[in-house]
Amino acid sequence: MRIITFDIETKNLFQDVNSNDPTDLDISVICIHDSSDNSYQSFTEKDMGKLWPIIEQADALVTWNGDHFDIPLLNKYYPGDLSKIKSIDLMREVQLKLGRRLKLDGVAEATLGVKKSGHGLEAVEWWKNGEVDKIIKYCIDDVKITRQLYDYALQNKALKYKDNGVLKDIKLDIASWTEIEPVSMTFTLPF
Repeated sequence: MRIITFDIETKNLFQDVNSNDPTDLDISVICIHDSSDNSYQSFTEKDMGKLWPIIEQADALVTWNGDHFDIPLLNKYYPGDLSKIKSIDLMREVQLKLGRRLKLDGVAEATLGVKKSGHGLEAVEWWKNGEVDKIIKYCIDDVKITRQLYDYALQNKALKYKDNGVLKDIKLDIASWTEIEPVSMTFTLPF
């Protein structure tokens, strides 16, 4: 099963575009982990043509808040419909069980003992300053954390969080995560 774990950083913020619709934002960097070769890669807007064949061969896309943010935003650039590919949005899975959204940083610290290396506001500033290498490093760090959380959840059928300082488990139903669903994504691949 080929899993693409990914994260997106943007050139701007919601307040910059006077909207809360992710598709009104612009992508600065997309970073991925490809399970087929255990590699991490980064793409800017000019490189997206190289990303599409990888995404199209995925059996599932793994994200943190991807169903609400990353997939709709990336879909704005894609010639087809990325929502046709199986999505495993870890934040959504947590929200379904807990009844509320949690931040990646809190779940990563409770589950893995690691913290994020920055935040999205910094990434927008880095973009404005032309510091693309900093954005890529930060984005790849987030992809690594998301991938580690996915692996942990697969193995333990749970993630962890702190509730008023008390470490608690979030039991997850992972039964469908490893099922391959037929998808026909051939918008950029040769026929």
